[in-house]
Amino acid sequence: MEENMKFATVEDTVEYHLFLIPDEPRDPEEHREILQKYIEKIMTQFAPMLVPYIWQNQPFNLKYKPGKGGVPAHIFGMTKFGDNIEDEWFIVYIVKQITKEFPELVARIEDNDGEFLLIEAADFLPKWLDPDNSANRVFFHHGELCIIPAPKKPGAVSWLPTTLQTISQALNIISTHPEKILASESIRAAVNRRIRGYPEKIKASLHQAHCFLPAGIVAVLKQRPRLVAAGVQAFYLRDPIDLRACRIFKTFLPETRIMTSVTFTKCLYAQLVQQRFVPDLRSGYRLPPPSHPQYRAHELGMKLAHGFEILCSKCSPHFSDAKKSLVTTSPLWAGFLESLKKNDYFKGLMKGSAQYQERLEMAKNYFQLSINRPESSHAMSPGEEILTLLQTIPFDIEELKKEEANLPPEDDDQWLDLSPDQLDQLLQEAAGKKEPEPVSKGQEENYDLTQVSESMKAFISKVSTHKGAELPREHSEAPVTFDADSFLNYFDKILGSRPHDSDSDELDEEDSECLDSDDDLDLKTQEPGEEASVKGTLADLKSYMAQMDQELAHTSIGKSFTTQKQMEPLSQTASNNSEEEDSGAGGSVMTPVDIDLNLVSNILESYSSQAGLAGPASNLLQSMGVQLPDSADHGPISKPTKD
Repeated sequence: MEENMKFATVEDTVEYHLFLIPDEPRDPEEHREILQKYIEKIMTQFAPMLVPYIWQNQPFNLKYKPGKGGVPAHIFGMTKFGDNIEDEWFIVYIVKQITKEFPELVARIEDNDGEFLLIEAADFLPKWLDPDNSANRVFFHHGELCIIPAPKKPGAVSWLPTTLQTISQALNIISTHPEKILASESIRAAVNRRIRGYPEKIKASLHQAHCFLPAGIVAVLKQRPRLVAAGVQAFYLRDPIDLRACRIFKTFLPETRIMTSVTFTKCLYAQLVQQRFVPDLRSGYRLPPPSHPQYRAHELGMKLAHGFEILCSKCSPHFSDAKKSLVTTSPLWAGFLESLKKNDYFKGLMKGSAQYQERLEMAKNYFQLSINRPESSHAMSPGEEILTLLQTIPFDIEELKKEEANLPPEDDDQWLDLSPDQLDQLLQEAAGKKEPEPVSKGQEENYDLTQVSESMKAFISKVSTHKGAELPREHSEAPVTFDADSFLNYFDKILGSRPHDSDSDELDEEDSECLDSDDDLDLKTQEPGEEASVKGTLADLKSYMAQMDQELAHTSIGKSFTTQKQMEPLSQTASNNSEEEDSGAGGSVMTPVDIDLNLVSNILESYSSQAGLAGPASNLLQSMGVQLPDSADHGPISKPTKD
């Protein structure tokens, strides 16, 4: 009957904590009252952004959480954002703005992956910071990302403990040394790039589409636009048991359908469109031919109606009236409504008008979910909320049909069908990388392959550990440099070709770490006898290598490499040949291999064999910021030059 049915999903969750910077000891009850006031202030101040927002699963919410262990009493919130990752980053923006508007508050935020803010800025983190020591170090303060550093040696910095055992320790450091914990510019830029565009970005994440829906759903969505998410999720996560309720519709009859405009998030719209589904013949829902101009509207309406019917089928029509608590009876409602008016939430609309009432209903719903939120055992389910609205709000089908003639135009959904190039561009933008400029035909013909060999040298010279290899900076960020003299000098010291100078400052920090590691030779700690033994061993090794070179010189394996001799002018080659003939039986001449040219040739051969698909050569070069033209294997090769 259908394809692509999804039976289960992993619900991603984000948690956010707001702590009050300690200034003086307070009574626990007094501390609780202060935090409750902050909750009311925050939810009221950010209401204009939060009220109209359509959440994938759960809304942004705050509540008081008592202290436990090393975690003091604070403001806590948790949101299941499901498949819409934008909900999580919108919450990051909100939390960041809260600490900016209320500088006495410090915030931390994490999800199922842990410190996901550090994951976003992974390319710019200091080497000492890893998942094992990042606990209680990452916060928002004064609207900026902060990372509490770790001392290089225990006790090196008086105000920095070696490990942060509790949140209270971290809060004390933030309150006493706020200027010393600011994250680096590159780390902050990586996170800010991800939340750039809010709150204007909210509108861009929405999609308006026409739907042929039962009048009851149209009336419900006019009062509670956010319930479209629950309807889509019920359809998207349906199972065979859910579909039993959709064999014969009891709540949303197909005979009452009218054309209307529904606002989705792009994530919800994509979930609804991309699933193929054929309704049960007994349901009464019929679809026009695919060639019909309104086929998409009928299909979307049919799927959404199934979702709403599933929601209502999961609750009894006679559910407890205790759950139908009136928002206006709450002692907090009057103050909340007054704060909304001061913040110009109603935009000057006349009291009692249709638009005023619509915004008022949205505010009541927001207040019920986020401020006056009941315990989960008493919370109203989406199905119960829908049935309550159907029982309490009057609607006239004929009046709703009159609105069909004045529906706003649909949004273009071509963003669903991205080409591979457009998808690559989006991924580049999400990663904060500039789109590489296309290589022109003239550039293809005169493409200089020096950067290929130089980038590879820089890659080889980097440190490699069990955690992986360090990639050089992108070509667009900084030029790739390679100091051949220092590189050779380094190996001379290792091989012992010149006396080892323990006080030499020619090695950089990374080189010193390599020399001091457990896996390398540490000549500085060798006794005189041991040092002589090591040098003797190295001398024997070099002798063996020379003998192997001589043996390989009489085989054909050398013909597989391009040598420097083969690249010399013919005249110079002729003179060299005469010199070799004069040498006679003096032994074969070992012609040096042109390492750069062999390296580039092999990479190009591997790149060409990929036939335009992803592969090791293109992946490695792209990670180093090198872009080869598509026709690089046909153009002339510019021999890499040596510094």
